Amino acid sequence: MRLKIMIFTCLLILAAPRSMVCQTVPAGSFRVGAAKVDITPAQNELPKSYLGVLDHVYSRAIVIDNGQTSAALITLDAGIVPTDLWKTVSDRIQKELGIPSVNVLIAATHSHSVPGVFPMFARPGASPEPANAGRVTAYEDHVFESAKMAKDRLQPARISYGTGVSYLNVQRDRIDPATHRWWEGANYSGLSDKTVAVIKFESLNGDPIAVYYNYAMHAVINGVLDLVSGDVPGAASRYIENHFNDKVVAPWSEGAAGDQNPIYFQQTFDLRKIRIDDYAKQGKDISNAMLGGGQGMDRSKPEVIHLMDEQKEITNSMGQLLGEDVLRVVREAKNARTDGRILGNAQTITCPGRERTDEGRGGVAGTYKDGSPVEIKLGLLMIDDIAIGTVNAEVYNLMAQRLKAESPYAKTMMATLTNGMANSGYIPDDASFGHNTFEVLSSRLQPGCAETGIVNGIIGMMPRVTY
Repeated sequence: MRLKIMIFTCLLILAAPRSMVCQTVPAGSFRVGAAKVDITPAQNELPKSYLGVLDHVYSRAIVIDNGQTSAALITLDAGIVPTDLWKTVSDRIQKELGIPSVNVLIAATHSHSVPGVFPMFARPGASPEPANAGRVTAYEDHVFESAKMAKDRLQPARISYGTGVSYLNVQRDRIDPATHRWWEGANYSGLSDKTVAVIKFESLNGDPIAVYYNYAMHAVINGVLDLVSGDVPGAASRYIENHFNDKVVAPWSEGAAGDQNPIYFQQTFDLRKIRIDDYAKQGKDISNAMLGGGQGMDRSKPEVIHLMDEQKEITNSMGQLLGEDVLRVVREAKNARTDGRILGNAQTITCPGRERTDEGRGGVAGTYKDGSPVEIKLGLLMIDDIAIGTVNAEVYNLMAQRLKAESPYAKTMMATLTNGMANSGYIPDDASFGHNTFEVLSSRLQPGCAETGIVNGIIGMMPRVTY
């Protein structure tokens, strides 16, 4: 018989390879609430490069309480979570809602089709431009409001966990068959975790409240449209929520997708080629450069119009397919618990840094000099025996696979782009530093530190369980 009260405690193991958290945490009966708030920018707030809105974007929040403490899972349809936003909102949530900031996860879906209100890579603590300060405050208010609404809707609940499989992602570092150099493309034999991890929240009578799902794939299909869009994460969440007649909130959690693209990406490659050719007519070579969006491309061409229409269709199709697998897991999820523990933790690891001294998107080795150390923020949120490890950066997929394989908890996932933005750029695994891809070339990390530091750091925060 399962004990009503369980504690996290530390087992003293001689010569343990990692430090272990020694902490007693009481259990309690779960209550859960969920809400979403529209954060779509108005037309007059869009940057000049944006042409309009394709679909609305949201801040989605789930609050979990067990009478002892509480936690919040918040996902923004956004490219990143600026460090200032995470700090301001998590501190406010702690002060006004009583949810410890260490138990607050604010994550981005990493959609490349949502303009930011913060400078993309602002220094920590940097203030926004005065003309933009009002938008920043309003944005922060919306994110906070989603958490507040979720807390206001708390009700007795049970929580279950399950996993599915979706073949929509693919490793994107490959050898180009024409140039025989590293480049971006579908590497069907590359490392790629197809797991969809799902946390299901429902009332005691079985009515669904929320679904939190984790998958490793870049949200980049709609990037060249220059229209506001939640991309595949937005389409998947809408599909799940619509299935339940909008009585459920379904935040996407970005897995370790640093080297994972959508498998159906051909329209983007075709449009990139057209765009390169259009720039070449202007005497500009962008073939080995990374230019955001689709500006500079002749959008009046029938071929461009056709490919962009296909992109919109494939985005919705992939969202529906992923949503279907999430719904299957929701239907089959068992062993729901009505009570349990909640525990949050965080730490920062530091790795040697580097600065690139040349340019180029990929295919040719970069040159570097030593740079400032790189700080990477790690987090852990335990919802009973469900472990969510977090990293505030774009992480290669192998690291999440290592984390799950080495974790003492079977129900483990890695949520990236969570609680701020590290100054690391991409974080490749150690073996991938030999690939001359744009992720590796642009990384501000020296090899040999981050992979083990992240995996050991998250596992080291995990408490050991006794009954």
